[in-house]
Order: sequence, then structure tokens, then C-alpha cells
Amino acid sequence: MAKTEIVKDLKDLGTSSSESETTTQTAKKEKKIDAQGRSYGTGRRKDAVARVWIKRGSGKVTVNGKDQADYFSRQTHLLILNQPFLVSNNVNNFDVICTVKGGGLSGQAGAVRHGISRALEAFDPETRPSLKKAGMLTRDSRRVEPKKIGKHKARRTKQWAKR
Repeated sequence: MAKTEIVKDLKDLGTSSSESETTTQTAKKEKKIDAQGRSYGTGRRKDAVARVWIKRGSGKVTVNGKDQADYFSRQTHLLILNQPFLVSNNVNNFDVICTVKGGGLSGQAGAVRHGISRALEAFDPETRPSLKKAGMLTRDSRRVEPKKIGKHKARRTKQWAKR
């Protein structure tokens, strides 16, 4: 049974809280690996959603059935894609298989990066601090501003002529 303590002074409060902290330590996060040795992560950016599975391997990245270099033609997209591995010191340690839908190539690259970060954290929880510090686990919530009525674009007004 739990022992109830009566706190009469601030000194008593300090000692009781320190005792309770030692008894209820935070549980370490466990690895989330399926029967095939894979970890899963969902990534989102703009309108793109990526489903990412990682497993130990040689560093091969497959996006929608194609190699990463064939799917993402720009070098910047490939750099964005591989950032989580650089931050967590896991370059060429994992094979990545992912499917991505929606948005354009830039949003899809960001979504895959977010998914890889989440899957890495699920595979090895010790990578969380480095990924969190680099901002890889946070979803980038920026979106395109919608067009307004009576304007050309979201903020671009119609041309005004004085004469």
C-alpha cells in the first residue's frame, strides 16, 4: 500500500518529492523492430506523406520502387534525404524502403527525411537527442498560403494605373 505523508512544512515537501522521484524513474524507450528486423516511421511535409521502413544494411535507399538518385533528380533533395544518417552517425548502416504520395519533389524529400528520422528513433532510441537537436523529429508545419479573392495570388494585388 502507498504510504500517505502529511506535509506540514516546505522542508518536508522537498524530502518527500525527492524520494518519490527515485522510486518512479522514467522508463527507457524500447526498440520497435518487427519480425523482419525493420522499424517504421511516418513522415509529413507540405502535402506529402511518406511511409518509411529501415533495416540494417549497406545504405541502399529505395523510394516508390526506384533508387533515390533516379527518383530525386536534384542533389539538394538527396542531401535532405540523407541528413538523418549524417546527424546520427549511421551513414551506410541502414537500407531504406519508402513509399511517398502527394505534393512535389521538395515536399516529398522533406517527408522522407522526417520518416527516416522517426524510424531511426524507433530502431535505436539513443539517436533521439542528436536528431531532436537537429530538428529532424519535428514536423515542418509551413504550408502554401491560399489565394485570396480579388487578388492574383495570395498577396499580389491587381495592377493599379493612375491614368
